[in-house]
Amino acid sequence: MTWRDIAPLLLFSCIGCKVGPTYVRPQATAPSVYQEAPTEPREAGVWKAAAPAEAEVGGDWWQVFSDTDLNDLEVRVAQANQTLKAAEANFRAARAAIGVQRSQLAPTIGVGASAGTVRDSYNQPYLSKTQVNDGDGDMSLPIDLNYEVDLWGRIRRGVTAARERAQADSADLAVARLSLQAELALDYFNLRSVDAQMQLLDDTVKAYQQALQLTQDRYNEGVTNLNDVSQAETQLQATQVIRTDLENDRARNQHAIAILIGMPPADFHLPARTVKDPTTSTRTLPRIPAGIPSQLLERRPDIASMERRMAAANEQIGIAQAAYYPTMNISAVAGLMGTSALNWFTWPSRFWAVGTSLSETVFDAGRRRAGVAVAQADYDATVATYRQTVLTSFQQVEDNLAAIRILEREAEQQHTATHSAEQTLDLSEARYEGGVDAYLQVITSQTAALQNERNDINIQLRREQATVLLIKALGGGWSTNNLPSL
Repeated sequence: MTWRDIAPLLLFSCIGCKVGPTYVRPQATAPSVYQEAPTEPREAGVWKAAAPAEAEVGGDWWQVFSDTDLNDLEVRVAQANQTLKAAEANFRAARAAIGVQRSQLAPTIGVGASAGTVRDSYNQPYLSKTQVNDGDGDMSLPIDLNYEVDLWGRIRRGVTAARERAQADSADLAVARLSLQAELALDYFNLRSVDAQMQLLDDTVKAYQQALQLTQDRYNEGVTNLNDVSQAETQLQATQVIRTDLENDRARNQHAIAILIGMPPADFHLPARTVKDPTTSTRTLPRIPAGIPSQLLERRPDIASMERRMAAANEQIGIAQAAYYPTMNISAVAGLMGTSALNWFTWPSRFWAVGTSLSETVFDAGRRRAGVAVAQADYDATVATYRQTVLTSFQQVEDNLAAIRILEREAEQQHTATHSAEQTLDLSEARYEGGVDAYLQVITSQTAALQNERNDINIQLRREQATVLLIKALGGGWSTNNLPSL
C-alpha cells in the first residue's frame, strides 16, 4: 500500500476526531421526598396527599379549577400576548442559527463571471511599440470552491452548541408561556376576590343602612341619644369608603388581564360574578400531586433551559481547545476563459486548479490559553446557575406545599371565627333593640364580623394563589419530552 493510498484513510480518520470534554450533566442535589408534602391521609376537611391519578396537571393546567371564564382567558394569552410572541420569535431565530452553523460543514461555492478588453497606449512608457495592438479581450467564468476540513470537531461542536441553544430558547418559550398563564390566573383570582369583597360590602352597607334607620327611629322616639346616630352614620360611611376603594383594585386587575390577552384596557371588561355567600368560594380547589423531587428536573422548563445552556457552554470549551491544532483548507477553482465571445465557451478554454493548505499558529502570546480559560469559566458559571435553579425550584415547591396545607387548616379556623362573630353581632343587635346594651357594642360587633368575613375571602384567595404557584413550580404539565430534537 502506497502513501497515496494511506493518505485518504488518515484524512477521514482525522475528520472523525473531536477534541475537548464530553458533556455529562452535572449532578444536582435532590431530596428523596418533599418535606412539606404529607405522607399519609388525614381526617376529612384537612389537606392530604393526592393519589397519583388525582388532579393530573396537563398542558392546559388551568382547567383543574373548573372556571369557564378563566379557561377562555388562558386560551387568549397563547394567541395574542405580545411578550409570548417575542419569545417565540427568539426561538425561531435560534433554530435558524443552527442552519448557519451547519452550513460550515459543506464547502462554499461561488461563481463570478467577468468580461473586459484592454488596448495599450502606443505612447505608454516602457512599452515596446511592436507590442501595441488594437486591444485584447479577457472573458472568464470561474467557479471557486473553499472547504475547511473539520479535523478536530470545531465546526461540529458549533452545530451542537447552536442546537442546544435553540433547545434552551424553546424551554425559555415554555417558561414565558407558563409565567404569563400563571400571572393571568393570579390576576383573575385577585379580581374575583375583589368581586366577593365588593358583594360582601354591598350587603354590609345595606345592613348598616338598616341599622342607621333603626337608630334614627329610636332617637326620634327618645329611646336613645344622638351619639348612637352619629356612630351608626360613621360606621356606614367608613364601610362605603372601603367599598369605593375596592373599585380601584378591580380596575387594576382588569387592566392587567387585558394586557395579558393582548387587548387595550379600554376594550376589555370582565363582568362581576355574584354568589349566594361571598365568604364561601364556589371555585374548585384541586389537589395537586407533587410527585417526587427527582421528577422536578424533567418537569421544569427553566431547569431544562439552564441544562441546555450548560451543554452548549461545554461545547465552547472544545471549540476553544481546537484552536491549538492545525487547520486544513481545501480550495479549488475551475471554469472557462477566452479572449472573445467566440472562443469563451469552447473546450480548449477550460482551466482548473486545486490545492490544500495546512496552517498552525506558532505564537499568539497566550490568546488560545486565555480563550480556553474563558470557556471553562463560562461553563463553571452555567453549572453553578443550573444547580441554583434546581435548589430554588425545590424551595418554591416546598413553600407552596406548606402554604396549601396550612391555609386549608387556617380556612377552617377562620370559618369558625366568622360564624362566631356573626352570632355575636346578632346578639348585640338584639340586646341593643331590647335596650340592654349601648350602640357602641353593636359597632364593635359589626367591625369584628366584617373583618372576619373579609379574612374568609382573603384566605380563600391565598389558597388559590398557592395552588397556582404550586402548579407553576411543578412545571405546569411541561416535560423535557417537549424539547424539539432539531
